[in-house]
Amino acid sequence: DGSVVSYVTMEYYMLNKPQGVVSATEDHKYQTVIDLIDGKNRKDLFPVGRLDIDTEGLLLITNDGPLAHRLLAPKKHVDKIYYAVCEGHVPDSAVLEFADGILLPDGLKCLPASLEILNKTEDEGRKITEIKLTIREGKFHQVKRMMEAVGCPVMFLKRLTMGPLTLDESLKPGEYRSLTEEELEWLNDL
Repeated sequence: DGSVVSYVTMEYYMLNKPQGVVSATEDHKYQTVIDLIDGKNRKDLFPVGRLDIDTEGLLLITNDGPLAHRLLAPKKHVDKIYYAVCEGHVPDSAVLEFADGILLPDGLKCLPASLEILNKTEDEGRKITEIKLTIREGKFHQVKRMMEAVGCPVMFLKRLTMGPLTLDESLKPGEYRSLTEEELEWLNDL
């Protein structure tokens, strides 16, 4: 009837997830990450993994189940890098603790992780530490639980990378773009 019909089998979006939005396909209370993707052609999109409602940063949105499995499978140990602002001064000993695989108070032994202490400051008596943390698994609230285990609760958390994907710095929270051919090739090499 003169209208353009388009069909794509797979869609891939890089989203800079904002705070206040849930990593779900539908929710009756909160806006979802899928709601943010205006230009989608498919109705079967889902987030690859989850970020807490108060966490922002890189989230892959797709309908490619096998790719999601490769990125999330525990045996694959895909690196994820987070930037966090924590309350208190993270002890230097935490770097070795994390490298050895920290044991959390609830008994979970984390896989070895790489902790980089970026900056320690004190403002009006309030101690703050900025860190970069690379983990190879994605347990429930893992980064927050790891930081609480060393006495420095997370105040702000943002995922910067997931496997070969790095958050596009030009994307403001809530913005997204399609993955590039190069990024898709990197993901196919997993």
